Formats: sequence, C-alpha cells, structure tokens
Amino acid sequence: MRIHTVKTAVALGAVALLSAAVGTASAAPPAEDAAQRQPVRPVLVDCVWHAQVRPADFMIACGDGNSRLSSLHWSHWDPGSATASGINVVNDCKPYCAAGRFHSYPVVVRLGDAQPWKKDPQLRHYTQMTLVYTDSRPDGFRRVVTYPLWD
Repeated sequence: MRIHTVKTAVALGAVALLSAAVGTASAAPPAEDAAQRQPVRPVLVDCVWHAQVRPADFMIACGDGNSRLSSLHWSHWDPGSATASGINVVNDCKPYCAAGRFHSYPVVVRLGDAQPWKKDPQLRHYTQMTLVYTDSRPDGFRRVVTYPLWD
C-alpha cells in the first residue's frame, strides 16, 4: 500500500508540474506577436539583392567592382544607424580601369536613414552610406563622401 501511495504522489506531482508549464506557456503571447513588437535590425542590401547584417565585405561599385569595402569591423548596428571601421579598396583606373591598380584606404563607414525595403517591406534597410577617410584617400575624393544606397 505504501508503494502505491508513493507512486500516486509522484504521478500527481508530475501532473501538477506539467499543468503549470502548460498554463504558463498558454498565458504567454504568441511568438509572432513578440517578434512584431521588437524592432528588427535594418539590413544592408548588396549588389545581388541579399540582405546582410554586419557584413565583413561590401561592394560599393556593383557595375565594375572598382570600389569595395573590406575588413569591416562593426562597433554599432541598430535601427537608427551603424558604424564600422575598415578598408576602402579602390581602383585608380590609370591609364584605364582594366589596367589600373587597386589601392587601400582606411575608412570609417556610417550607415543611416533606414527605410522599408521595396523587395521585402517587412525589412528596413539602410539607404545612405558615408565614408570618412581617416588617412590618405583616392585622388579627387573628399575626406567625407556620402552615397545613396540602392533599394
């Protein structure tokens, strides 16, 4: 009789724990609602329309590949802006681009102006990129250059 009582007590305890867990889970808001309430981090859209977060490399000149960012280290990425340090690798196109040489320039990259992305309006994407050259810079470039980003 005593073994039967212990088994019954254990079974009732397990049922109580299971009921508490199910009750707690059913009281929580659905995962969809929780996800909708949290701000989604903006993305950076690359040349082939892929959404990226904190990419290590990024092509600026999609048409000819003559300017790209590499070795990006992101210190900040949130709904309002993003900041990284890295290298802007630029072709000097001398005497023409196919015969030119690539040169590396240290930069600080700032992203901003997040807007809904036309391809996927549920995502916001940065629409503006600013490069700040921290040392030398390509011929004809200003120390601070701002580019609109594609949608």
